[in-house]
Amino acid sequence: MKPATTNSQPVQVVLLTVHLDQQTLQAIQQVIPEIPWAVACVDFEDYLCASNRPYLPQKAIDAPACIAIVDFDTDVERALQTASLLTQNFHHKIAIVALSSSADPDLLLRTMRSGCSEFLNQPLNQGELLEMIARLDGRWSSSLSQARNLGKIVSFFGAKGGVGTTILAVHFATFLVTVCRKKVLLVDNHRQLGHVFLYLGLDGNHHHFHELVRNVSRLDQELLLGFVATHPSGLDVLASPDVQGPLPGIDAQSVQVTLEFLTTQYDFVILDCEASFADTDLAVVESSNLVYLIATAEIGAIRDLSRYVDGLIQNQQATDKLRVVINRYSSREAVTIEDIEKAIHLPIAIKVANNYSELVKSINTGEPVAADRKSEFAAQIMKWAAEIAGAADITSRDSNKKRFALWK
Repeated sequence: MKPATTNSQPVQVVLLTVHLDQQTLQAIQQVIPEIPWAVACVDFEDYLCASNRPYLPQKAIDAPACIAIVDFDTDVERALQTASLLTQNFHHKIAIVALSSSADPDLLLRTMRSGCSEFLNQPLNQGELLEMIARLDGRWSSSLSQARNLGKIVSFFGAKGGVGTTILAVHFATFLVTVCRKKVLLVDNHRQLGHVFLYLGLDGNHHHFHELVRNVSRLDQELLLGFVATHPSGLDVLASPDVQGPLPGIDAQSVQVTLEFLTTQYDFVILDCEASFADTDLAVVESSNLVYLIATAEIGAIRDLSRYVDGLIQNQQATDKLRVVINRYSSREAVTIEDIEKAIHLPIAIKVANNYSELVKSINTGEPVAADRKSEFAAQIMKWAAEIAGAADITSRDSNKKRFALWK
């Protein structure tokens, strides 16, 4: 078989083996040279479950596709649980193979429901394995042989409440659509009672982002369309929960997988976030190409900004993607730009002028400031959005020294 390639290099595929005996593992190793990909093998001696989530190496995290061969003879129930767990965590980039000596139609149906897309007889026949590889190669060739053109993730984190994070995220996203002609999704990542829908004048009775994350195992374009609302500007929006009270939790890995999928659908994914060190928020930071930290030139915001920057560094988040924005800035401020830079040990990337009355009107009417409005605020946001939309060297997520493991 002719190897599938990406930019003249063989496609990287990870082969996961779960609870296979030594004879089967040796049979697989013997056919690897005939497989048309650059194969990296990861073997798990035991089945996987919620309480047994081993650390996956970086090659498994970064691979564009995975194949998992799971033994279904020793323990069917644990094998089914393993298949379901792999389906959930790898989402759209894995083919799970059930290896069994049984031809029971009921078992075949259960393996399919758990996420298995292929079935091989035990003992393993090397010819059948290569035939399955050929089928997968034909199925994946068009997507794996082309370089992925992913959108960019830009997140906004406020140093504290009231510094204008949401209003900046709303206008930045809107201008990317109306001025830069980009396909953009704005995500309200607040745990509850976020204001993105209010500021855009949208009905809040839609499904929210955290609910989408909880449905990551069945996430596709059709499901996404049922969750987003579209603003008259053309901006797509995902709300936050508009109720107050206990909500089901989400995990960092599901957040990362969801964001990865969203980059296949949009040029830009913009997130309006709360500044915290929860795993899910750190997952957003890690997944982002750029992280804007929003503050105002007052002592409380600067103190909180400094602590947040220190916390990100302690959590080994890459500082090369961090950009500090001082909102409502005036040259008459008692706290100078130099004072702020000294306190946080980072340069100020953007200063947004104080347009308080204009933005209060925008918030109360649910109508963002128009790009063609002759105001200093509109001109600044337009320049900001245009620079990011045209930036060919936007910081890559791959520059991170530390990444979340798929298994936590």
